[in-house]
Amino acid sequence: MRSIGEMARESGLGVSALRFYDRAGVLVPAWVDPVSGYRWYEPGQLAEARLLARLRRAGMPLADIRLVLASWSGADTDLVRKLLGAHLRRLEQGLSDARGEFSALRALLDHRENVMTPLRNATVRLSVAAPELAAVLDAVRFAASTDPELPMLGGILFDIEGESLRAVATDRYRMALARVGVTGHDGPRVQVIVPTSLADAMRALLDGEGPVGLSLDGDRVTLEAGDRQVAGQCLDHDFPDYRRLLPPAGGRRTVVVEVAAFRQALETGPVRSGEAGAHDLSVLRVADGCAVTLCADVDEDPARVAVNREFLLDALAAGARDRLVLEFGAPTAPIAIRRPGDEGAFSLLMPVRLED
Repeated sequence: MRSIGEMARESGLGVSALRFYDRAGVLVPAWVDPVSGYRWYEPGQLAEARLLARLRRAGMPLADIRLVLASWSGADTDLVRKLLGAHLRRLEQGLSDARGEFSALRALLDHRENVMTPLRNATVRLSVAAPELAAVLDAVRFAASTDPELPMLGGILFDIEGESLRAVATDRYRMALARVGVTGHDGPRVQVIVPTSLADAMRALLDGEGPVGLSLDGDRVTLEAGDRQVAGQCLDHDFPDYRRLLPPAGGRRTVVVEVAAFRQALETGPVRSGEAGAHDLSVLRVADGCAVTLCADVDEDPARVAVNREFLLDALAAGARDRLVLEFGAPTAPIAIRRPGDEGAFSLLMPVRLED
């Protein structure tokens, strides 16, 4: 007999996925301890679990998976072959449809002209307080992408407008934004993307208390701190319009958390282990409108929200406060993490869809 943990490791299905398939009646353990509730599987169920994992990775609907598993060991494989063929045709048709839509979108992009695009390659000279710029970089750096396929997200956006510099970073699954006041700029809005390696070099210079100079000259950015400076090329890309990604004001539940206690709860509390290679998830619920609790794996509350636990811990650390405000919308809406009384800095986490 195999425990559910052993079954998860050997099959490629996560523990939470195995529990889900048990509740759904798709892969029921051979025996469940009536006292502890531990699930145990017979050796022959491993092959069935591996087949189930393959079918789910291929995106087959659960209704079809039931029939495949029920027919797999029979002498007549005709139904299985027909189900596999039908699903493959659906995937191919979906890919064909997607190619057509993307082709149309590329044509629209080729002909689109956006006259409201902020200036690039401008010349700007700014002064900013070193500790405040350091805090801004610390607040957003964790959210920058490391995906080589998306080089435009591999840096921190400096969005300069009036006497304000907003720093923004996103890797699609999370976004962080922070604001700092600047002096010396009274021209039009300017945006540049500072590579993360250059941003890190800038942060290393921000160890003093006085003002520093930030210069943009075409595609080159320079930070001067006393007699020291660091400079480099900006990324030659356009950053997405982050303002369209911000959650709507109002209609969201807010909860203040004590960061140390909440972090400990995340690190020691229940998690949903993803399938092979997936991240661990923390499933959150707002209890009585005033506290955030972690849901056990068997909790099926429709209002629960699952997030990447590592990403949430990163956001708590970047918040750099003893207390932070969590804002919840619908279960599919981003979670906002804010500093109390500070509207200029926050991060967003995209929720993760739970297995259904």
